[in-house]
Amino acid sequence: MGRTRTKAKKSAPVVTNSLQSTSNSATPAISALLEKAQDLIIQYDFPLAHKFIERVLARDDGSLNEKNQAKEMMGVVLLETGEVDKARELFLTLLPPHPMAPIPPPPSAHLYLAQLSDDPHTALNHYQAAIDILQTQLKGKAPSPIQGDEREGEDEVKSNIVRAYIGMVEIWMDPEYDLCFDPAASSTCDTLLATALQIDPHNLEALQSLASVRLSQEKPEEALAALRTFPPSLPNTPPASNQALVATLPLQARLVRAKLLLECGAHHDALEVLEGVLASDDTSVEGWYLMGWGWWLVAERRKEGGEVDGSEGFTWEDIARDSRDCLETCRTLHQSQSDPDTPLFEHVQELLGTLDALGILPSPVEDDEEGNGDGWEDLSDDDDVEMS
Repeated sequence: MGRTRTKAKKSAPVVTNSLQSTSNSATPAISALLEKAQDLIIQYDFPLAHKFIERVLARDDGSLNEKNQAKEMMGVVLLETGEVDKARELFLTLLPPHPMAPIPPPPSAHLYLAQLSDDPHTALNHYQAAIDILQTQLKGKAPSPIQGDEREGEDEVKSNIVRAYIGMVEIWMDPEYDLCFDPAASSTCDTLLATALQIDPHNLEALQSLASVRLSQEKPEEALAALRTFPPSLPNTPPASNQALVATLPLQARLVRAKLLLECGAHHDALEVLEGVLASDDTSVEGWYLMGWGWWLVAERRKEGGEVDGSEGFTWEDIARDSRDCLETCRTLHQSQSDPDTPLFEHVQELLGTLDALGILPSPVEDDEEGNGDGWEDLSDDDDVEMS
């Protein structure tokens, strides 16, 4: 059942109450200091944010709610500056049985502690506690119709619930934990993802997590169906429009999508996504790696007599040379950037060694003089695909 999970990020947006600053006062209001600290966190100025939060915690005139907001912000700052143990201790002060913990505790404290926990059972308990609190918040929302910021708040609560369910799935799938080998792992992941998708049927992270689970269950067709559920198809909408929506996703989300598409055997779709990734950032080590691996898979299929959309008219050697060019670029960037992903580098070396053995040489330098492969035509054009 085990698959390598995408590591969850150690930080998430801080959710605070709306803050109002008072004017005409020699001493800044607590609310003004918190608002400034939040702005600095958003700007990634963590050292200065730390100073503002310290001022709040040192004062005696703040409410308990303001003090707890400050503690939560300080926990985020400590995480971002590498002081993980101190952050963990601070988040624990926001939860019972700590005497100063708010009732109910902030769900974000549970979510952070779940991500920081080394014990899978403790992490699962934190995720479930966060979900319970968030579900209570959701039930407490005003009935429909919901307008303006209130609708936005409900969407945020739903998004946090879905992320918590995905976090639980990742723990069950992580080969570092024994839970991965539990006979109930597969059905548990199915249940968790089904619940998440009931809340948000088109949630990108949930659908990609579902695809990963289906691949681990050796169900590539169902995995591909999950991936193609996003973006949701609208009546009379051409496929190009959906592809344009994918191009607006964050870079990392597109890289995850491309990798899953390759594992599903949807090589043309994956390469189309990767072309957009490299158009956005041509220094992406993972982007060049996946592009090289994708062309390698296409070359293998062509060598065996198979067909792949967009590869018509090219020999497997032509396509393998494209693969080599991408992998060479990946290797160069990996070394120049001191990229820490050792398994990726080892796979690149392995593929290049295989291409050496097959006699596949890099493209001549003069073929790339026009701009480092920028002359490749859009892969969505099925009539002609330029592969370097």
